Amino acid sequence: MIRITDLHKSFDNNPVLRGVNLDVATGQSLVIIGGSGTDKSVLFKCILGLETPDRGAIHVNGHDVTHTDRAPLLRTFGMLFQGAALFDGLPVWKNVIFRLARSGLSKHALRDLAIAKLRQVGLGVDVADKLPAALSGGMQKRVGLARAIAADPKIIFFDEPTTGLDPIMAGVINGLIRHIVDETQATAITITHDMTTVDAVADRVAKLHDGVVQWHGDTVDLRHSNDPYLSQFISGNPSGPIPTLR
Repeated sequence: MIRITDLHKSFDNNPVLRGVNLDVATGQSLVIIGGSGTDKSVLFKCILGLETPDRGAIHVNGHDVTHTDRAPLLRTFGMLFQGAALFDGLPVWKNVIFRLARSGLSKHALRDLAIAKLRQVGLGVDVADKLPAALSGGMQKRVGLARAIAADPKIIFFDEPTTGLDPIMAGVINGLIRHIVDETQATAITITHDMTTVDAVADRVAKLHDGVVQWHGDTVDLRHSNDPYLSQFISGNPSGPIPTLR
C-alpha cells in the first residue's frame, strides 16, 4: 500500500531523513519506533504531504504521490493525533463527522453515523452532545479514534496514541486500535516510543535512527535481534550506541 524509497529531507542544511526505505503491505499494521527526535514526525508529514522531501519517492497504492496534490489521496486517510486535537467549541458528534460535514448527508444521517462510530470505540450516545472539555483524556482519545475511522479510510495513521494516558487507559486504546485495524482491514502506521503499544498493535516494526530505517522486521523477531541500537531502545538502557545527551 505504501512504498518509500530513498527519502531525504533537511531543514536549514540539517539532515533529518537521510535515505529512508520502507514498505507497508496492504492491511498491515506497521509501528515505527525511535527516540524523541524529529525523524518519525517528519516521515509522517512527508507521507501526508505536509512536507516535501528533498529527494526520493513515496508511492501509495501504486501511485507516485511525492510531488502531487494530496487532496484526493487524503480522503482515503484517517488520523489519530497525539493530543486527540478535538475542536473545543463543537459537540462530540460534530467532531466525529467533521470531515464529512459537506458530504451531502443530512444532519440526522451524520449524527447517526457519529453515534455508530462512537459505539465502535466503546462510547455511548450519552457523550454525543457533550463538549470535549467534559470528557476525560481517555474518552477524548476515543473520540479522536472515532473521527479517524468516520470516513472508513483505507489507511490510518496513529501519532503517539497513548501519550498522556495512564497504563490502564493506554491498554484500552491499544486494544481498540488493534480491534479496529483487524475489523476494517485498513493499513495502519503508528509512530511511538511506547513498547507496550508496539506489542499490542504491530504486525511489523521499523526502527528509525539518525534518519534511516535501522531495523525492519516482524514483531515476533523484535526482541531476538542482535542490533545494538534496537536492543538499547527496547531495554531503555542508557549505556549503548544511542547517545543519551540529545
